[in-house]
Amino acid sequence: MEVRNCRSCGRLFNYMGGAPLCPACQKKLEEKFQEVKAFLEENPNSSVETVAEELDVSVKQIRQWIREERLSLSVAGADGIVCETCGKPIRTGRFCEKCKNNMANALAESIHKPEPPQETERDKNRMRFLK
Repeated sequence: MEVRNCRSCGRLFNYMGGAPLCPACQKKLEEKFQEVKAFLEENPNSSVETVAEELDVSVKQIRQWIREERLSLSVAGADGIVCETCGKPIRTGRFCEKCKNNMANALAESIHKPEPPQETERDKNRMRFLK
């Protein structure tokens, strides 16, 4: 276990992974997220800047929640959220659907390697030379 200072308040805490925040600050951040989520449910077409001003949350934090797919914009690209691969405007996350599919297919192809050719009966009886 590792002891760290909280990024927000500076207190020492046992770091278990994730954001370097103490449990109290993590709880406050989660409460702020719930406020933002409720605000967006009531005002679905609000911009990131408007939400940040109304609820005293940083634009950076709201964009992080969007990238984590915890929040979703009502219109793709309205606040400059774009796919990290191709630059296409997106509503949530880091990648557009096309790029996600391409990455998934590439991963699947790399996992499924072709099987070696089967040895025939004739091959088994063939004499082999060792080097």
